Amino acid sequence: MKLNPETDLQITRSLKAPRALLWRCWTTPDHLKAFFMPEPHRLDACDVDLRPGGRFDTVLVVDGARIENRGVFLEVVPETRLVFTDTYSEGWAPAPDPFMTAILDFADAGAGETAYTATVRHRSAEARQTHEDMGFFSGWGTVATQLEAYARSQM
Repeated sequence: MKLNPETDLQITRSLKAPRALLWRCWTTPDHLKAFFMPEPHRLDACDVDLRPGGRFDTVLVVDGARIENRGVFLEVVPETRLVFTDTYSEGWAPAPDPFMTAILDFADAGAGETAYTATVRHRSAEARQTHEDMGFFSGWGTVATQLEAYARSQM
């Protein structure tokens, strides 16, 4: 995948957990609640219909404010790739103000580790910059660290 530096952001990490477990963490609501948001923020609710066109609805709590986010999965390749967006909600209903599409890639890195890449695409350079200014690198990096710790606690 060719990145567009004007609209895309990306982090890559080597996580000390098997990719099958990391996949379960990313695709199971109870697991998602344990790592999805950088602490002290949290994921309060999550509804997952794991299939292309299936819903990925979340309720985030950020600084005490509840934020509802409706989205869909665009691509689901078990234990390999997960793509979701808030551009549409279930039934392909367009969102009034979409923000991003996330592409998560999982690959074996040997010794029980996983190469984990999170790519986030935005509709404009301004939206990308807003996400970076919101703390994309520290936030998604913290989520990767929390994901790794949580997955290891499930081994």
